[in-house]
Amino acid sequence: MNFDIIVVGSGPGGYVTAIRAAQLGYKVAVVERESLGGICLNWGCIPTKALLKSAQVFNYIQHAKDYGITVGESAVDFDVVIRRSRDVANGMSKGVSFLMKKNKITVIMGTAKLMAANTVEVTDADGKKTNYQAPHIILATGGRSRELPQLRQDGQKIIGYREAMSLKTAPKSMVIIGSGAIGVEFAYFYHSIGTKVTLVEYMPNVVPIEDEDVSKELEKQYKAMGITVLTNTTAEKVDTTGKNCQVSLKNNGTGATQIVECDVVLSAVGVTPNTENLGLETLGIQTDRGFVITDEYYHTNVTGVYAIGDIIRVNNAPHPALAHVASAEGILCVEHIKGLHVEPIDYHNIPGCTYCQPEIASVGYTEKAAKEAGYTVKVGKFPFSASGKASAAGHKQGFVKVIFDAKYGEWLGAHLIGANVTEMIAEVVVARKLETTGHEILKTIHPHPTMSEAIMEATAAAYGEVIHL
Repeated sequence: MNFDIIVVGSGPGGYVTAIRAAQLGYKVAVVERESLGGICLNWGCIPTKALLKSAQVFNYIQHAKDYGITVGESAVDFDVVIRRSRDVANGMSKGVSFLMKKNKITVIMGTAKLMAANTVEVTDADGKKTNYQAPHIILATGGRSRELPQLRQDGQKIIGYREAMSLKTAPKSMVIIGSGAIGVEFAYFYHSIGTKVTLVEYMPNVVPIEDEDVSKELEKQYKAMGITVLTNTTAEKVDTTGKNCQVSLKNNGTGATQIVECDVVLSAVGVTPNTENLGLETLGIQTDRGFVITDEYYHTNVTGVYAIGDIIRVNNAPHPALAHVASAEGILCVEHIKGLHVEPIDYHNIPGCTYCQPEIASVGYTEKAAKEAGYTVKVGKFPFSASGKASAAGHKQGFVKVIFDAKYGEWLGAHLIGANVTEMIAEVVVARKLETTGHEILKTIHPHPTMSEAIMEATAAAYGEVIHL
């Protein structure tokens, strides 16, 4: 069967790519080996937010007296919490199925392999192989939980994020290795429902890609909650031979060692690309450590084959493994195929969001990176403790930090930690896209009382004009 475009993978990169291609008039097929919506909708972005919402609601109930409300005894029904998360994910996957039908996209269930630059072989559940042809093939196969040699996942005692979302019972204790978005989100969730959590990070700070002030604030908040945080620490091995796990840890600075006992170890040390057995070697597609190398329009070195999302390195540069990035890349890719005028994505203006509590949102340079890039900076910081809306809501933790170029007023970066800050970062992304200066933000009237006022106030602090500090 022939198509104009075949998309391999139906995650937020793949299904969005397919829909945009269909809107542009192409005959499109999507190949998916498991569930429509990919990891993000089924085992990542969406169901984790459902789990985190349950934890947040439980925390609200636990602190109801702070709001003048008395409630009876409360408890977590772990099975129902997990079931709700799965129901949310299943509903979203059905929504993608509806969108495929609406846009007349052919869905082919099975495992894909490139046979030629214009041919995909799909093996279905019964082992039957069928070839499909298209002049344009877009790879969007995403990533999976990365495994370290000393942390081989067995799905029982050493698990990845997928198992962490579908455990039968809540563990009494858990060691989480890695404090990126996945690690800190699960640390918050499991701690909230009563699990004793130890969070281990190899680097000197948790959420190490974030601005150092944000990292230190999150560590402070987590320790205040009762989460044990061990930074600058290596997980050397895990002994799973006994009833519990014995996790051997070493401090990278002092060399001191300790053993932490727990029920379950969650390995959250990043993702690895799903590029094995795709036929990349057969076609001579250029890769680096499993990542597909593309240009800024997502062409590989083989004509007619493209790649987007977590599996790529654009011009072999570091690449953010984020759902919204994959979606944007897919749209740009098919629009370029169509011959529309498109501009390459500015990867320095990609917002990152972490949905622990307090939430984290950021875009652009950290203060350290801006200085290392040679900028003379103006830095402003506004704590939510000085925000009327945050005080009324009972969420005074955290702050907004903004960084501007002192010479021209260019908005170099913003770093937020606090309640609902993931809903606030888009203002910064749009402003930076429009090359808005600090002075223009300062003179833009923000509504009162809102959390978003803190962005204006932080800007005012950078320019020595802050009112409420």
